[in-house]
Amino acid sequence: MIYCCDDQVNLALDMVVNEQETFLILDKQGVDKLSTSCEFCQKTAIYVVANGCSHTRCG
Repeated sequence: MIYCCDDQVNLALDMVVNEQETFLILDKQGVDKLSTSCEFCQKTAIYVVANGCSHTRCG
């Protein structure tokens, strides 16, 4: 799972697809919903990018 800002979302999508080779989930949270920084540039994260069968989604 990658937390990222709007500027880095394409990089995060590419990384998840290349590493997991499966469908992914792009979940836009909004600026005030995540207290996490972007993993690439430290701006406020607004997206969560995860593989489609993440343990948080599939149990």
